[in-house]
Amino acid sequence: MLNIDSIEEFEKKIKRVIITEEEIKEAIKKAGKQISDSYDGRPILLVSILKGAFVFMADLCRAITVPCEIGFMCAKSYYNGTVSSGVVKITMDLEQDISNYHVVIVEDIIDTGRTLNDVVKMLKSRNPLSLKVVTLLDKPDRRLVDFTADIALFTIPDYFVIGYGLDCGEYFRNLPYIAEFNEEDN
Repeated sequence: MLNIDSIEEFEKKIKRVIITEEEIKEAIKKAGKQISDSYDGRPILLVSILKGAFVFMADLCRAITVPCEIGFMCAKSYYNGTVSSGVVKITMDLEQDISNYHVVIVEDIIDTGRTLNDVVKMLKSRNPLSLKVVTLLDKPDRRLVDFTADIALFTIPDYFVIGYGLDCGEYFRNLPYIAEFNEEDN
């Protein structure tokens, strides 16, 4: 379990910034335009995978110009550690019937791919008009299933990352950038 009792301990866990706040803003602006252009005015349903994608979803939906609704799902595989448990659990499902929607899943990071692969299969079985996946971060070196996002804003090496919604033990989601987590002394 992560034990942080002071701002100094918090800051020691940030090894280095790998994607700046400005780089994130610019990439989201481009992704928002790409998504808006893809749907040519047709409404969409953005589905955020909680908790990590909530910050990305908030900024992305403001960069999209077509009408959009939002929905939330919670799928967990990390729990309190830095390594995926390998067990995907849906702890909160969508309330909407998605059969009349163009669905865009908004994810924070694709790591092993298992979580998103399971979510996509589940949502495709509900017969949406279309389904695409946009992810803030893609970590292909860790992929255990054959899965590729339709839009990936950044591809990163096999670092454990925090910030901009991503956490370690529920801390660090509030950082405005993506940083490598300092795993020393854990």
